[in-house]
Amino acid sequence: MLKPLGDRVVLKFEAEKEQTVGGFVLAASHKEATKVGTVVAVSETGIRTITGDIVPPSVAVGDKVLVEYGSGLEVKDGDQELVICREADILAVLA
Repeated sequence: MLKPLGDRVVLKFEAEKEQTVGGFVLAASHKEATKVGTVVAVSETGIRTITGDIVPPSVAVGDKVLVEYGSGLEVKDGDQELVICREADILAVLA
């Protein structure tokens, strides 16, 4: 399992649907502006402010989050495809 450093988190995205409910195949150029992912690992340290204080991460393992499409770095961990991104790239935590 990957262990992120600093203010980074590891996300696993849900598979993208290639067809609509009616069965139409979507064009490759059709991409959503955001993606929903699940947090699978969070940095233990958080970020350090300019004054030296440490701000703990605001997301936890298991949270469903919304991020911009294309943010982060795609990596493979065994047979899993994961994304490492900064906590600041997360737009919202889904309830």
